[in-house]
Amino acid sequence: MSIPQSVIRFKKGNVEYVSSCDRAAYTIQELTRAALRDVGKLLCRKVNEKAQSLPGMKRSSRVRGRSSAFQYWVRKNECDLQFGCKHGTWYGEKQELGTSNMPKKGFMYDAAQENIADIVTIESKYLSALEDEASALSMINEDEYRGNENE
Repeated sequence: MSIPQSVIRFKKGNVEYVSSCDRAAYTIQELTRAALRDVGKLLCRKVNEKAQSLPGMKRSSRVRGRSSAFQYWVRKNECDLQFGCKHGTWYGEKQELGTSNMPKKGFMYDAAQENIADIVTIESKYLSALEDEASALSMINEDEYRGNENE
């Protein structure tokens, strides 16, 4: 979806109405998605740092770089952020939730809880750009985002 028409003008009698609601709604939605993308990058980085503390995982490509098992998804239609593991791995969901043979580590939950202040800062940076349309449009990128593929 490209940027909607900037204004809609219509006359009713001697009064001319100008509406730019579509453009504002589009800008808010796209700035929200951009903020979610940056929050997803932050969470992936923090979880990968925590996963590297596991025995044998310090140099593993499974928790480092673009091919990491931890990934985020910013969905366009739902305008939300999903964060998790790409597939069922012993260092991913089993360590996050725990099993009968493995204690719960909670890397993803801890990373989100410890970085709430950073998440709020990221979100407020993007949403404060609503005041200036030029800076808002420079922050918008309309691609679908999945994990570390578009960094």
